[in-house]
This record gives sequence, structure tokens and C-alpha cells, in this order.
Amino acid sequence: MSSLKPFLAPLDMGDNSKRDLRTQFGALCYRVVGGKTQILLITSRTRKRWILPKGWPMDGESPTHAAETEAWEEAGAKGKIKPVCIGIYGYRKQFDGEEMPCMVAIFPLKVKSLASDFPERDERRRKWFSLAKAAKKVDEPELRHLISRFDPSTL
Repeated sequence: MSSLKPFLAPLDMGDNSKRDLRTQFGALCYRVVGGKTQILLITSRTRKRWILPKGWPMDGESPTHAAETEAWEEAGAKGKIKPVCIGIYGYRKQFDGEEMPCMVAIFPLKVKSLASDFPERDERRRKWFSLAKAAKKVDEPELRHLISRFDPSTL
């Protein structure tokens, strides 16, 4: 259990500059239907690209709790999150007219239910995709690779 402590421990958020590399935590929301794995993608707020639910660290919360919270707020997904980082990908976030380099640590969340009423329901679309289709829908090469190789039986 000691190898899981970094993902379960509360974070202490220090001061960061906008130009510093920023960390986010995301959830790879999945389900298995008829022996086939499906991935839940959501649209981004502004550009309507297909993405995973993700967000900023939360002071006093663990990375897995932050990922689980983002899955609920952005996708209405509830389920069981595994405290195992299955991959990391990078992207450049547009923020206040500047580009901010971000790194996203991804945690798998097995979806048990989807709510019709959730915080960002009016700002995003959500849709289930096969692994291959989900990988093609996202823009970031590292995230494509992570999704296409995802196998929940190894968790």
C-alpha cells in the first residue's frame, strides 16, 4: 500500500507562476460492455474538442480525489477510481491570452452510473467511444497512445 501513498495523500499547493509547468489530474472514465472496453469523452468548453475530464489540483485533496471530482463535475460520472496513474500527457492550455504548459496525470475510473443532472451539463457533451475511436478523437499524441493501449484487466 505504500506505493499508493503519493496518490492518496492531500496536496499542499505552493505559489506558481503562469509560465511554470502546471499539473492537472484527469480521469479515464471507462466501462466494459459485451467484453469490449468503452471510453467516455467530453467536449472542452470553448473549442468543443473531445477530451478527458481533468482539472487543477485541489488544496488538501489527493490527486485521485481531484480526478474523481472532475469526472463528476464535467461528465456526471460516478464510479470506482483506482489510485494508479496509468499515464501522463502534455498539452498547452490557453489561459488569459497566454499559453500555459500543462502535464496531466491520468487515473482510471470504472463508471458505475452517469447522472443527467451534474454541474457542467450545459457546457459540455459526453459520449461513449470504443478504444480505437476514442483514441482518434483526442488531439494529444500521448493521450491517443494511452487510450489505444488501455486494458482494464491489468488494473
